[in-house]
Amino acid sequence: MPTTVAKYRYITKDTMIHGGEPVIIGTRFPVRSVVFYTVKEGMLPEELVKEFPQLTLAAIYEALSYYYDHRDEIDSLLAVGKFTVL
Repeated sequence: MPTTVAKYRYITKDTMIHGGEPVIIGTRFPVRSVVFYTVKEGMLPEELVKEFPQLTLAAIYEALSYYYDHRDEIDSLLAVGKFTVL
């Protein structure tokens, strides 16, 4: 059953989507992918919205906020190679 992560309007965890890792609500787009494209690859949030129109700027910025609040969790997902190019 999906659960909205406390204090985050656009982030949810659902064991049926990517094993329960945080994703943007209404999509299967993981927070780790937002981090990969923006923080690691230098893509601007506005470019990410153009590339993935199912995302909103608000959701992207909240995913980045989630990352900075839970950096160890997301960095460990990226470090073990748990990344799917969307």
